[in-house]
Amino acid sequence: MPELVSQELKWVEECLKGDRLAQRKIYEHFAGKMMSVCLRYSKDRETAKDLLHDGFLKVFTHLDRFEGKGSFEGWIRRIMINTALEHIRKQSDEGFNQDIETAWGLNNGELNALEKMEADEIIQLIQKLPDSYRSVFNLFVVEGYSHREIAEEMHITESSSRVYLTRAKQMLHDFLIELKLDNRA
Repeated sequence: MPELVSQELKWVEECLKGDRLAQRKIYEHFAGKMMSVCLRYSKDRETAKDLLHDGFLKVFTHLDRFEGKGSFEGWIRRIMINTALEHIRKQSDEGFNQDIETAWGLNNGELNALEKMEADEIIQLIQKLPDSYRSVFNLFVVEGYSHREIAEEMHITESSSRVYLTRAKQMLHDFLIELKLDNRA
């Protein structure tokens, strides 16, 4: 692993000197993992591809800001997440500030069926969520952010973050029940 890290740092140094081959190596090395991140935040594959390309454009434009603290992959992941959230904020017709009072009665529900599903099936269900719910779900469940961090990142209140997560879980639960009923027919 240390060998890989030193190779990544070498690519960064070469990129900063204008080496396009090093850019290509970075892109090829991280594109698959970052596409997975983009898919979790987008509604479809085409949007995810756009986010991936926009994200890598930012990576290469701001490569001089990578200080070598932490992993390079983590730095790139953060850029991809921010790119996705920025896109969602621009495109969201519902906004992130919905009335939260109506969500307090929602039931969390069991999501045990997720353990039996393939990753692609789970991503497809997550992609069906509204933008705000999908973003909070990904940031909390997948990325491990706290509700405070999510609130800061998405410019919402902590209580809205909690509500969106609850609603996302409930919708995923409903999707799973729907799938189960469809598979019986």
